[in-house]
Parts: sequence; C-alpha cells; structure tokens
Amino acid sequence: MYEHLTSISEAMNGLGWGNYANDHEDAAGQFEQNFNYADALTTADRVVTLRYILNILAEQRGMTATFMPKPFTDRTGTGLHFHLSLWSGAEALFPGDDDGADDGGRGLGLSDLAYSFIGGILEHAPALQAFLAPTVNSYKRSGATTSSSGATWSPRKASFGGNDRTHMIRVPDNKRIELRSGDGSANPYLAIATAIEAGLDGVTKGTDPGAPSGPGESQPDAHLLPATLLHAVEALRRDPVMLSSLSGDETIGSYYADAKEEEFLAWHNQVSDWEIRTYLTSI
Repeated sequence: MYEHLTSISEAMNGLGWGNYANDHEDAAGQFEQNFNYADALTTADRVVTLRYILNILAEQRGMTATFMPKPFTDRTGTGLHFHLSLWSGAEALFPGDDDGADDGGRGLGLSDLAYSFIGGILEHAPALQAFLAPTVNSYKRSGATTSSSGATWSPRKASFGGNDRTHMIRVPDNKRIELRSGDGSANPYLAIATAIEAGLDGVTKGTDPGAPSGPGESQPDAHLLPATLLHAVEALRRDPVMLSSLSGDETIGSYYADAKEEEFLAWHNQVSDWEIRTYLTSI
C-alpha cells in the first residue's frame, strides 16, 4: 500500500496540512492518517475534505475506501479520535504549573481547567455518543466482543487515564487529551461542537473527574457508554446540556434525536439473516 499512502500524504501536504504519520492499524487494509492540529472549524473542514480525497484516490487504484465503523463482523472497526486542547490566544490552557502544584496528585501534569474539561465530557458521555457514534453500525463496533486480533480498541465506559488506549479519554501528555469514543461515521462539525460544549460545561461547573484510572479500569461511578443508537438517543433526551448544545435551546437537539430514533427503528424493522438462521426452524 506504499504508493497509495504516498499519494494521500502528498495530497495532504499539498494543501498545507502537515501530514506527519501514516500508520497501518489493526485490521488488514486499515490505516490512520494524521495531520497537524488547527482550530476546530478548520479541522472539521479537513476531515470532510480528506474523506473525499481518500475515496477518489482509492477508486483510482481500483479500491473502495470506507469510513463505516464496523464493515466486517470479525475485524476491528474504525474510530475517529479527536485530540483536544483549549487556548487563550497563544497560551495553552491545559498544561499545569511547572511544579505540578495544581495537579491534585493525579500525576498527569494537567491544569484544574483541563481536569474540569475532562470531567464535563465524562459527565455527558452517554448523550455525547449520539453525536460521536451516530449510526446503528457504530454500536456493532463499540459493542464488539472480539475481533480476529483479539482487540476492539473501543471504550465501553466513560473513563480517563494516562497514555494508554483502554479509556474513552487518553492523556498522552499535558498539552492535549484524546477523545477515543467516536467513529468514522461521525459528522466532524457536530462531534467537535458537542464535545467542546460538554467539556466547557465541566469547566463552568468545576466538574471533578476524580483520579485517572489504570489500563482497563474505571471509576466505580463511571457511566457505561450506550449499547445501541437507541440507548444513545435516550441518553441525549435526558441531558438538557447536550440537547441544547447546537442551538442554545432544545429545538435542534430534539430534531436530531427524533431523526436518529427513526434511523434505528428503520434498521430494527428489517428482518436480518441472523434472525432467519436463529428462528426460522427453531420455533
């Protein structure tokens, strides 16, 4: 795949995005392309543009590019991970004091503001998933029990920790956090906007996320992430902050929740091959 990946890198660099890594991921034919960070709107524009570029370049080589979260039952699904940070002009707001005095003994080197931002995302995590994982297929990825590699790379709980990939929020260093519960079907504009709103609500309230958890661990009161799109819709309807995050009132959020419920029910009303195999002659 070297020539194909090279063409992608050249396209991104030709647009001035600063492509700095192209990694082979868990499943065959699965790759991650990384480019330099920018403001939220610019980044969302780049995500959408890159999807078009990847589709076109793949088609030129007789391949199909997909961002479907779980296209194969027995293979690892595809995520969309956001690296988030807050700034005041040129000043980064996530790093803590040099002496770590405001880290509260957590050991990650973040500021109080950063921890409150994390706390907001964790508090609103179930409702936020309606935007980060917005399709029926999304929950085939996050709910997967296994894959051919034995890993799913998809969090089940609203947890945070240091530089390990078992959490919803990974903290690779004191300058940023990585939000890992989104997938390739997410609308980047809605996903970024609602994630920021959840985090800023935590900053406003001074939400305490508690201590970071170890690999595969979580706080006893950590939210379980929704099991299906319908569960995510129900969580969204119960969360007035997330329901109002796109317009300042609940109008657009309610419309979105209704549309996603209809999407779930349209899928649910289709008789699947699994149902035929399981029930046709056994009842």
